[in-house]
Amino acid sequence: MVSDLQNILSDASKGMKKSAIRELLKLTKDPEIISFAGGLPAPETFPIEELVEITTEVLREDGKKALQYGSTEGDDKLREEIIGLYKKMGFNISMENVMITTASQQGLDLLAKIFINRGDKVFCGLPSYLGGLQAFKAYGAELIGIEFDDSGMRSDDLEEKLSELKAVNDLPKFIYIIPDFQNPAGVTMPEKRRKEIIKLARKYDVLIIEDSPYKEIRFEGEHQESLYTLEGKGQVINLGTFSKIFVPGFRIGWVIAHPEIVDQFIKAKQATDLCTSPFVQKIAAKYIEKGYFDKNLKKTIKLYKEKKDIMMRAFEKYMPEGVTWTKPEGGLFLFITLPEYMDSEILFKKAIKKKVAFVIGQAFHCNGKGQNTMRINFSYASKEQNDIGVKRLAEVIRSEIK
Repeated sequence: MVSDLQNILSDASKGMKKSAIRELLKLTKDPEIISFAGGLPAPETFPIEELVEITTEVLREDGKKALQYGSTEGDDKLREEIIGLYKKMGFNISMENVMITTASQQGLDLLAKIFINRGDKVFCGLPSYLGGLQAFKAYGAELIGIEFDDSGMRSDDLEEKLSELKAVNDLPKFIYIIPDFQNPAGVTMPEKRRKEIIKLARKYDVLIIEDSPYKEIRFEGEHQESLYTLEGKGQVINLGTFSKIFVPGFRIGWVIAHPEIVDQFIKAKQATDLCTSPFVQKIAAKYIEKGYFDKNLKKTIKLYKEKKDIMMRAFEKYMPEGVTWTKPEGGLFLFITLPEYMDSEILFKKAIKKKVAFVIGQAFHCNGKGQNTMRINFSYASKEQNDIGVKRLAEVIRSEIK
C-alpha cells in the first residue's frame, strides 16, 4: 500500500461521498425491522416465470449474439421496443434519439461527465433525488436548490435565481427535475408549472434534465405530458429506467435526447463500460415484444395503489397532530414533514429500536436543510407491514412531540 493514499486521490474522488441512504440501510438488515427506507420495488412484482421462459428462448435462438459484446448505443430491438412504449406517451422519437445505459444512475453520471466542470452551477429541487446530487457533486458541481411547493419546483424561485446568475454571467449548466411522483417528495408537477419552467429554460438558454424513472406507475389523477414532449425542440434530456417498472437487477436504463446530445453520451459511455449487457437487453426486448411488460405493469400499479392506500389510512389513524405528508398519485414514495424543532436523524435511531426505518430528509437537500423531514417508501413492505410500520413510526414521533 502507498504511504499516503489521500495525497494521490483525484479531485473528483475527494468530492465523492458514500450514499447516506446506503449507509443507513446497513442498519435495517435485522429481519424484524419494517423498512420504509430503500427505494425498492415489491419483489412480488418480479415476473420470474416469464423471465425463465424468455431467458431460455434468448439463449437458444440468439445465444451467440446475446453473450457477445454489443453496441454502445444499445440493442436495436430493445431501442425499438422502448420507442414503441414512449410513442404511447406522445413522444415523437427515433433510434437516433435513444441510447441504452446501465440503469439511469449511469445516465446521471454520464450527464455530469459530459456537462460539468468543477465549480459549474446546477439547479435542483429542495428536496431532490440523492443519486443525482451525488453524481453532480462528484464532478465538482455547485448545487443550488430551488424551493418546492405542492406543484414541485417553484417557477418564481427558479426565475429569481436564473436572473441573479445571468447578471454575473454564470448560468447553470442545467436544471434537474423529477416531475412525476418526485423522489423523494412524491409530488407531481402539473402542466401549467411544466410550461412555466420550459419558458424560463428557453429564455435563459439552459438545458432541462427530466429524470422520469417511473412515470408509468400512475394509479390516480390525470396523466401529465412529459417536459420532453411539451418542449419539443431538443432542450430537454429525458432519463428512463426499468428498475422501478420492471426489474432493478437488470440495470437497464436509457437516455432520450436530441441526436447531437445522444452522440455525446455515446462517446462518454464508450470510455466507461463499452456497452450495457447485451444479454439482459435481449431478454428485456423479448419481454416487451411478447406483451408481458404491459400486463405486469398493470398488476404493479394495482398493487402499489393498494399499498399506498393502506399507508394513507394508517397515517390518518396513527399520526399525531403537527405531522403532515404528501399524497402521491403514483410512484413509490411520500414525504413527511415534522414540526420544525424535530430532527429526523435523531428520530431514525429511535425508530430502529422500535423496528421501523425510513430515510432522513436532510440527505435530499443540497443546502443541508430538511432536518424535520423524512422519506417513506410504500412499495416494498407488505400491506400488513405498511400499517404496523406506520403505527410504530407514529409512536416514535409522538414521544418527541412537545
